Amino acid sequence: MQEPTTTTPPVRRFKDAAYQPVAGTLAELRERIDTLDRQIVELMAQRALCVRDATRFKRDAFQVAAPARQAQVFEEVRALATAHETAFPGLPDIVEAAYRTLVAGFIASEGRFFHDTELIEP
Repeated sequence: MQEPTTTTPPVRRFKDAAYQPVAGTLAELRERIDTLDRQIVELMAQRALCVRDATRFKRDAFQVAAPARQAQVFEEVRALATAHETAFPGLPDIVEAAYRTLVAGFIASEGRFFHDTELIEP
């Protein structure tokens, strides 16, 4: 087996006549994916800064975990992904799984940040 060539035309087509290709070559698609990955990481870094700052508003570990907020986030991103499911079946499951991992990592980090804060006395 070998990796596909990146500069040649496609070797397969979708049976759905309404399918609209995104690019003419695999190289073009990979370039677009790489650009999207850079944008996604930048947005994740911005989200991370918001998570870190949110630590200032939490009184205890339960508030850091915020299970009701987690459920709300998972429900919202799943609904956002559902709007795109026609083009990519299963996307809501993929997005929810990615967010569950993302949120778990952010909560773990926020727990560490929590220990670097102190309570403001009124």
